Amino acid sequence: MRTLRLSKHLPHLLLAAGLLGSASAAGAPGPAPRRAATKPGPPAVRHTFALGKDQFLLDGKPLQMISGELHYPRIPREAWRARLKMAKAMGLNTIGTYVFWNVHEPQPGQYDFTGNNDVAAFVKMAQEEGLWVILRPSPYVCAEWEFGGYPYWLQTVPGLKVRSQEPQYVAAYTRYLQAVGKQLAPLQVGKGGPVLMVQVENEYGSYGADKEYLALNKKLFEQAGFDGLLYTCDPVKDVAAGHLPGLLPAVNGTDKPSQIRQLVNANHGGQGPYYVAEWYPAWFDWWGAPHHTVPAARYTPGLDSVLRAGMSINMYMFHGGTTRGFMNGANFKGDTSHYEPQVSSYDYDAPLDEAGNATAKFRAFRDVIAKYRPKGQPLPPVPAAKPSAVLPPMQLTQSAALLGRLPAPVASQKPLTFENLKQAYGFVLYRTKVAGGGSKMLKIKDLRDYAVVMVNGQRVGTLDRRERQDSLLVALPAGQVQLDILVENLGRVNFGEYLLQNTKGITKTVSLGGQELTGWQQYGLPFDRAPAVAGGGAGALAATSGPALRTAIFAVATPTDTYLDMRPWGKGVVWVNGHNLGRYWAIGPQQTLYVPAEWLRKGTNTITVLELLKPQQTKLTTLDHPILSELRALGAL
Repeated sequence: MRTLRLSKHLPHLLLAAGLLGSASAAGAPGPAPRRAATKPGPPAVRHTFALGKDQFLLDGKPLQMISGELHYPRIPREAWRARLKMAKAMGLNTIGTYVFWNVHEPQPGQYDFTGNNDVAAFVKMAQEEGLWVILRPSPYVCAEWEFGGYPYWLQTVPGLKVRSQEPQYVAAYTRYLQAVGKQLAPLQVGKGGPVLMVQVENEYGSYGADKEYLALNKKLFEQAGFDGLLYTCDPVKDVAAGHLPGLLPAVNGTDKPSQIRQLVNANHGGQGPYYVAEWYPAWFDWWGAPHHTVPAARYTPGLDSVLRAGMSINMYMFHGGTTRGFMNGANFKGDTSHYEPQVSSYDYDAPLDEAGNATAKFRAFRDVIAKYRPKGQPLPPVPAAKPSAVLPPMQLTQSAALLGRLPAPVASQKPLTFENLKQAYGFVLYRTKVAGGGSKMLKIKDLRDYAVVMVNGQRVGTLDRRERQDSLLVALPAGQVQLDILVENLGRVNFGEYLLQNTKGITKTVSLGGQELTGWQQYGLPFDRAPAVAGGGAGALAATSGPALRTAIFAVATPTDTYLDMRPWGKGVVWVNGHNLGRYWAIGPQQTLYVPAEWLRKGTNTITVLELLKPQQTKLTTLDHPILSELRALGAL
């Protein structure tokens, strides 16, 4: 994703961003291989795709790519096709997508290309809808995605260094690319698929300048079967550092044709073609900061200028969707103590909103693109917006205290990180016994990232890495006291030098009254599946202030999009019918969780909430629209 370093946190800079395209004809992919019925379908149509002096050449004829980014894990698989149809309706002829290492190899050697992770099916579906594909399988994606797409377990290997020639990293990277190649290399345009180009690394110039490392990337991609056009992409100021001679240098974050020509020509033998790999029609959000929106009118002139210049472009994002589960990443300002975890909504103020509906920006961009359509090729009609509905209020009366549902612990003298425990995401409960009596200062060195502190099962306070909080004055009753610290991984940093400092949990020490605490029990709570809550009625949580699990059965007559209104709640996670919808946090700006119609059932449905701060909350209501721009002061919670 975009790497504007500290300036990426200055939304006003986005107003200068722009888009690309050209007036040349935009062909559509050849027919996709048909699924066999009684007879095999016709052979796939193979194409050539090459670099001309100024334009891309498809079967020897100019092709201008007007592309938009879509990420398959951020969209329910059942909705992929609808989103692709919306891309066609705006006038796009190409889509771009990253490939996410941590969803495809969650544990070493365990690969998953099924369900929402079936990237090959996504690419084939794009071809069926008449769209070309730009593939971005760099193991590093940034993308406001946990650890920039790297699997957490890379950090469990002593000495492994990502984005380098370190042998252990290269070995793991090689195995992963081979697995990806088996899925996607057969879908390149020269083999009858829709994949026109494949990106090597991702904005590497914003991170380093090791040309040998980039050359190694190219070699590994070729060995994995990616034998078509490879390219690099970097922000304007980092093109020279991140470009590998011999490959096409794409430029990110500009819509100025003269600047694009100058940068590409300077790094590509004085010629094009010209491609903006990331053009930002808005920006992403992080907890505790304002929602980012930018009017379409700020972007349409740039889009028009690039299309008029005959250049190709990929808008990031055309449709963001939702970063569900625990897959949001985080950024920083200055150092690791100024930490900015991203929200679950990836609405991005994109042309398509989080639910996949056209926005004013969609219509404005469509009008610009329509001016450059070949004669006799009008844009298809825009599909109708999906309906949304308010459901009857739900009472989540079945409940359980989280501390009463703990797995077997792992014992150690000093606290263990998530990585020590071989746990990727979610929560870890740290427990020890201390001598009570009086008030003492509890201090956690390098907490990552959020902690609920409990004494004898009752919450006494929270600590938040975002606020640089590491200490809490704790009142202790007389006698031996049970001290519990529930730590949440709010998302590993996805950008910059701190990729190499991304362990989670209590990463150093805990002291109480100046004395280091030892003798810990660690309880892993990854919540990689929806928790089962049974047996606890309305009174099960009457006396606790600790985190709680609540669940309910609710009926749906007709599955329709809806939005959970989490404003009365505090902080936590929600599952519907086993699907993790993401995090909520009353500080905002995101106050709702999107529930796709595709994940609801006609009849009986199940909802489960993990609530960290307000265990007595039982009522859950819905809205027919999102709330993504409401901030609250911490003192109001």
